[in-house]
Amino acid sequence: MLETSARLLRLLSLLQTPKDWPGTELAERLGVSARTIRRDVDRLRALGYVVHATAGTAGYRLGAGTGVPPLLLDDDEAVAVALGLGTAAVSGVAGIEDTSVRALVKLEQVLPPRLRHRVGALRTATLPLANTADAVDPTVLTAIAAAIRDRDSLRFDYRAHDGTEARRTAEPHRLVSSGRRWYLVAWDTTRSDWRTFRVDRMRLCSPNGPRFTPRQPPGGDLARYVAERISVSPYRYRARFTMHAPADVIAARMPPTVATVEPDGDDACVLNAGSNSLDELAIWVAQIGVAFEVHEPPELIEHLRTLGTRLLDATRWPPEAGANR
Repeated sequence: MLETSARLLRLLSLLQTPKDWPGTELAERLGVSARTIRRDVDRLRALGYVVHATAGTAGYRLGAGTGVPPLLLDDDEAVAVALGLGTAAVSGVAGIEDTSVRALVKLEQVLPPRLRHRVGALRTATLPLANTADAVDPTVLTAIAAAIRDRDSLRFDYRAHDGTEARRTAEPHRLVSSGRRWYLVAWDTTRSDWRTFRVDRMRLCSPNGPRFTPRQPPGGDLARYVAERISVSPYRYRARFTMHAPADVIAARMPPTVATVEPDGDDACVLNAGSNSLDELAIWVAQIGVAFEVHEPPELIEHLRTLGTRLLDATRWPPEAGANR
């Protein structure tokens, strides 16, 4: 006869099969009396599981409640859920990436080695029909998420945008998804400052570094901090515009990896962006399709005057004498 705790788990596993279970069949499966089954069903109800009694017979079925109680998964179900969460973690579905990573960390923490091997083999053998240039291995995401949870420092080799690599040690604070890429906000212990790392450029080293005490994160809005670090700070030219349109209208036309948007009244907003090319900034802001003013950099203001004259000249030929061509 099974011990009470083991028997409850086995009973729960049976009830999770979508069917009505006669009490006599449950008793036979578990090697106990019908009375014991009734008591075990009461114990499950006390734990938050909704177990309905089938009318007319001494039968039971699992129902939905107001909360989500623990679920039991068999091997195939656990592998399927892990793969699904890994796919969702690197998908472009807004709002699901962070949740998927947290759930994947919890699941992989309890997966036995044989199932981890199956999940890893399936991931290796699967090729999504999509652009995977910036794809991140879900196992890297889960390893970083676990380090954030456990307050473990990370040691990793990092490839900068110019291709150079260096060993880094950092205290991980939060993973942020932009939809296309994942970023890690962390305290760089070597540079004694906050840094934002692209996860696809990180190669984790084992084991992790020492435990750390969490620091106060930079700024009040971490998502905005990351957006500014990846859309403005890395570039030679940092531009600021006033756009004569509501902030929600402008924000809907561009991802946070391209620019940051701040409301400036009901009908205007401040747009911050960066680029290594004045031409790129000028053409990009013009194609947004609303009236705008340029505040900085000064080079962009002069460049727009020159470019405007050149574009105007293109509408008439030959250009007026003295025009800048």
